[in-house]
Amino acid sequence: MDARTQQAPVDFHDQMRRLEERGLLVTIDRPICKDTELHPLVRWQFQGGLPEEARRAFMFTNVHGVDGRKYDMPVVVGALAANPEIYATGMGVPVSEIGDVWTRGIDHPIDPVHIENPPCQEVVITGDVLSQDGQGLSRLPVPISTPGFDAAPYFTATLCVTKDPETGVRNMGTYRAGLKAEDRLGVRMASRLSGAGGYQHWLKYKELGQPMPCAIIIGCSPIVMFTGPQKLRIDEDEMAVAGGLAGRAIRTCRALTVDLEIPADAEIVVEGLIDTELLEPEGPFGESHGHVALEGFNLSMKVTAITHRKDAVFVSIVSQVTPSESSVMKKVAYEPLFFNHLKKDLNIKGISRVVMHEPFSNLRPVIFLQFKQGALKTEVWRGLQGAATLQAQCGKICVAVSDDVDPHNTDAVFWSMAYRSNPVEDVFVVPNRAGGHGPKGGSNSTLLIDATAKNVMPPLALPGKSYMEKAKAIWEEIGLPALSPQAPWHGYELGDWAKLWDQFAANAVAGRWKENGANTWERRKPDLIPETPVRKVEQVK
Repeated sequence: MDARTQQAPVDFHDQMRRLEERGLLVTIDRPICKDTELHPLVRWQFQGGLPEEARRAFMFTNVHGVDGRKYDMPVVVGALAANPEIYATGMGVPVSEIGDVWTRGIDHPIDPVHIENPPCQEVVITGDVLSQDGQGLSRLPVPISTPGFDAAPYFTATLCVTKDPETGVRNMGTYRAGLKAEDRLGVRMASRLSGAGGYQHWLKYKELGQPMPCAIIIGCSPIVMFTGPQKLRIDEDEMAVAGGLAGRAIRTCRALTVDLEIPADAEIVVEGLIDTELLEPEGPFGESHGHVALEGFNLSMKVTAITHRKDAVFVSIVSQVTPSESSVMKKVAYEPLFFNHLKKDLNIKGISRVVMHEPFSNLRPVIFLQFKQGALKTEVWRGLQGAATLQAQCGKICVAVSDDVDPHNTDAVFWSMAYRSNPVEDVFVVPNRAGGHGPKGGSNSTLLIDATAKNVMPPLALPGKSYMEKAKAIWEEIGLPALSPQAPWHGYELGDWAKLWDQFAANAVAGRWKENGANTWERRKPDLIPETPVRKVEQVK
């Protein structure tokens, strides 16, 4: 077992205990309506101006429906990735090591181990009782994610387990599933961008004229759940990758009514058969791309069993407009994976960081690359092209900046685009890109922008670092509102500067500005036009 991840939570209950110990869990005991209040309440920590590190997981212990029904099962939101520290808790490593763990897990998978009498089957509901009012899906406290727009309560924090009918290779994908009846779900498995793994399996079952077995997992060890949205290769077993991430084999068991192996320590499992002949309208539902996905024909699943732990909690995630829990879940894993691809696989010289833009873009369309000063233009463009093509859904807009520009600060990125790029030379549009994850439309394209510094430049026009630090100390001393500095917050040199001007600046802050005036008086020149650069006339050192 790898020493770094031997402490990764073994199940979701273990994750909850760790979050509570670290002060990352808020428990709400007052009555909360799952249909109208629960998701909006958690959403405020993303839309209310809180810093990322202030976000928390929420556990609701007193949940009821809009119809007045009360639920014994708690609902948990934010416990997977409300912030990077929560995600890292689920991985069992510091945030800084997440990328290395993903690389190792993908490169060194560990096959799961089968067990009998699993915790996920302590309570079993099957047969005719599933179709009885209040005894099937509606016995679960499934929240409405986007009240006012969603057509039904939805499973969101899912792992949908299917397997290839030809090869037996398992796939676990994160797909939404809306309640249709006590024993029926509408499931959306993406058919675009080459199709999700589950959709590819569905096509094969359709060809065979058979319904597709499916098991929807709601809540299990985070290290297993994180594999769902990771977009691994279609023939890669996510359960084995999860074992590689954890440094130990994941416990699995056989589902009760479908021929599938599932995580044995799951909170809730919904088993069923997906129709391969008839599609059913599904939606509307507020999607992670920031728009409401309108009604579309999607998969229809007949539920054959619901099983769960005796002490199960229902797990949901905040998605929709970013930043959100689902975007954090992708961000902390995708950024190091893209960086490793550019640095190691493509051997891009000078690349120092990959940052995915989260607010309102859900990471995938907009990617910022940071390069060291002086990086070769050819390497910058290789990096832009590599980031744009690694995954079909990522990199519609890729912008390269130099390492004095903080890619997390979009104001700084726009400043770099405004003053360090010449559109006719530094902007390239690539046609015929896949439409991507978003509202349905026509064809798409890719925009690549080189906004790196191409040559030496004058200093950034902000007060020097020492002056800003002293002013900040005064600010705090007199009790002004708390500051959250964003780089750049002080001026610095960018190569185009002379010692004479250093002396001028030192004279100015020392009150000796008249010495500067005396210097320039002696250097007056005739027959020039205003705004003539001194360096065109003199050698300034």
